[in-house]
Amino acid sequence: MAAASRTVAVAASGGRDSTALLHATARAAAGMGVQVVALHVHHGLMPEADSWCQAVQAQCEQWAREGLPVSCDVERLVGAPARGDSVEAWARRERYAALTRMARRAGASLVLLAHHRRDQAETVLLQLLRGAGAAGLAAMPRTAERSGLVWARPWLDMPRTAIEAYVQAWQLGVVDDPSNRDLRYARSRLRTAVWPALVAAFPDAEITLTHAAQQAAVAAAVLGEVGSEDLTALVAHDDVRALDQAAWCALGPARRELALRAWLRQQAPDPSAVRHTLLTRLARELPSATTACWPLDAAHELRLYRGRLRVGSRLPAPAAAPIAPCAIDWHHLGPHRLPAWGGTLVLRRVEEGGVPVSLLAAALLRTRRPGDTFQSGPGRPVRALKKQFQAAGLPAWLRQAPVVATAEALVFVPGLGLDARATMAPGQPRCVMDWVADA
Repeated sequence: MAAASRTVAVAASGGRDSTALLHATARAAAGMGVQVVALHVHHGLMPEADSWCQAVQAQCEQWAREGLPVSCDVERLVGAPARGDSVEAWARRERYAALTRMARRAGASLVLLAHHRRDQAETVLLQLLRGAGAAGLAAMPRTAERSGLVWARPWLDMPRTAIEAYVQAWQLGVVDDPSNRDLRYARSRLRTAVWPALVAAFPDAEITLTHAAQQAAVAAAVLGEVGSEDLTALVAHDDVRALDQAAWCALGPARRELALRAWLRQQAPDPSAVRHTLLTRLARELPSATTACWPLDAAHELRLYRGRLRVGSRLPAPAAAPIAPCAIDWHHLGPHRLPAWGGTLVLRRVEEGGVPVSLLAAALLRTRRPGDTFQSGPGRPVRALKKQFQAAGLPAWLRQAPVVATAEALVFVPGLGLDARATMAPGQPRCVMDWVADA
């Protein structure tokens, strides 16, 4: 073991399982020159949380006095679950973030977790009841690399009875978390109401469910490899972040879902937003769609345009009433924040090209109108703005930005640029402009 990794971290709640794992790890480390640090997360959700924290710290101090190479680090969570977020999901997410921070502070690259065989069996059942596929039914991995750390569950095949016997043999003091019996939580309901009846009817349920998790893990790995291989042929040649619709449709239905799941896992800002319902809808609608959008999460959506599927930020909802045209101080360079329009108009002075500032004296920022025309370059035909959008391949969701126009003609259109008729007008000084949407 390298000197930089001679510290092992153990997630320690103070309960039976983690206390036993912490004690066993410290005993094993004593003759190996390895330091052990207990990582305790104070969730702040229960009245007893302070006493649990004190119990873990006191236990580590006592073991250290007895010669075991163990210390303790504590981090208290701040904040609370957001509206719509379950307490379980919030606590799990924040707990792992806190464990990551503490492990890094301690210089540990390995974090041990005390999940055992019954925990694994329960997780398989919960995932099955949630409609999970192979990846979900694989439940908890024995080892995983995440956030630059290795997370390991050395007791994943250990029966709960063996851990209870260890606690009794060493007379270890443990804390009791009443939330483990709180029927508001899915795992607690499973343990209290379902598990006793299940093992009474099927005594080997714990073993067979963990075996099923192992087989599901193998199946998930194979499916992941197939999806990744297919994905390499589906990435659009003109945009590595886009999925080629035609190439995707050429796959069989099962492999379509695998490839789509792999692509979304790469592109989605939050992979947890990739739900089975979304995949089912895409499998049904994407093959025949031309231009379409599908919601991904609160801030992002999937957009299909000209055979390319992309992830983009959701645009602001349309205003309830038309936004009145507004004037701009065209002599003021830099950003002009326009909340009503959902974006910022940026002006920059240039020596060549651009449009004369004098031309902009009477220009307004307004919505596009049915009769608007646009000239894309000197000598090019003046065409309807809609036709120019189509020729430029600008999808509908990018055509909602305001335009800059005088009473006679357009000056600037986001996505298309400056109208050639404006750039040919005489006058000094000159400027160019850009539109930056809030999304």
